[in-house]
Amino acid sequence: MKRQLGVSVYPDHSDIEQDKAYLTLAHKYGFSRIFMSMLEVTEGKEAVSQKFKELIFFAKDLGFETILDVAPNIFEELGISYDDLTFFHELGADGIRLDLGFDGNKEAMLTYNPFGVAIELNMSNDVAYLDNILTYQANTPYLYGCHNFYPQEGTALPYDFFESCSKRFKEKGIRTAAFITSQAGNIGPWDINDGLPTLEMHRHLPVEVAAKHLFATNLIDDVIIGNAYASEQELEALSKVNRYQTAFSIEFVAEANPVEKAIVLNAQHYRRGDITHQVIRSTEVRKVYKNEANPAHDNTQEFQVGDIVIGNDSFGKYKNELQVVLEPHSDPRKNKVGHIVEAEHILLPFIHPWSKFKFVEQ
Repeated sequence: MKRQLGVSVYPDHSDIEQDKAYLTLAHKYGFSRIFMSMLEVTEGKEAVSQKFKELIFFAKDLGFETILDVAPNIFEELGISYDDLTFFHELGADGIRLDLGFDGNKEAMLTYNPFGVAIELNMSNDVAYLDNILTYQANTPYLYGCHNFYPQEGTALPYDFFESCSKRFKEKGIRTAAFITSQAGNIGPWDINDGLPTLEMHRHLPVEVAAKHLFATNLIDDVIIGNAYASEQELEALSKVNRYQTAFSIEFVAEANPVEKAIVLNAQHYRRGDITHQVIRSTEVRKVYKNEANPAHDNTQEFQVGDIVIGNDSFGKYKNELQVVLEPHSDPRKNKVGHIVEAEHILLPFIHPWSKFKFVEQ
């Protein structure tokens, strides 16, 4: 399933021209999905319709897919019904996110609406909610899953719970999404906004690190910035994230030589299938560079977690093999050539046997 980047907008808390400018900028950097909150509307059906329609069709012209976040009180406020999604179709919405669920049969019926409006479910509950819907023979291409975000510091999901919830959807082939938080944005749905991540561990991380982490889990297809407005620097950083394999950001040591830099940066690395706890081994590079000299340097200290080491000339057949350190150890036959930036150490557990990975210089 192809992976997407998304942004969020809050038309009831922002200026429409600023929203348009933000979407134009996000489009420039390859974003293609919008989470649009409709939880706070109070202006009446006609005014709401006009505002949301203008913004959604502007986004549609840029190629965005827009999912509206709705709740039962909105249907009462606007005098509309879950049994007729005409209103959302006329707004141009590609889907609606159900903040609260029904009995399973209702959700399944909604996926057969004549307009092809997708029905997105709340993923942040570790219960058999999805299984119940699927027993009613839902139209699964029009069934999405998306986690919640959490504006209050300390209230977002722990990783193990997130993983358990996400597997319920991913194992059924449902498109999944989760939120990360901009460190620049200050607009959300409520008056408390300590950031809007799905995972608490992401609340203070750079957006690109949080996105890499979500993609590395192989449980999330779409990564959405929960708050508005992200800075252009953040949008650009996210646009450079490899969505399909982990690309570690690294810093080289001063003595790293051209051969070592080529080994690190130019190869398609993968972890050997017969793994060890001490290091991640990328062994094919030693065959490619077997005739290249690699004198010893930075080889007498204890290597630490996240260090990148390469076999030097004294390492025989293992010369120019690349390894990522998982457990501290010493070995003078290896040169330390660089280090994975500290924040990205959370990605190391996702390099499994045969996992593909790359490096980019910080």
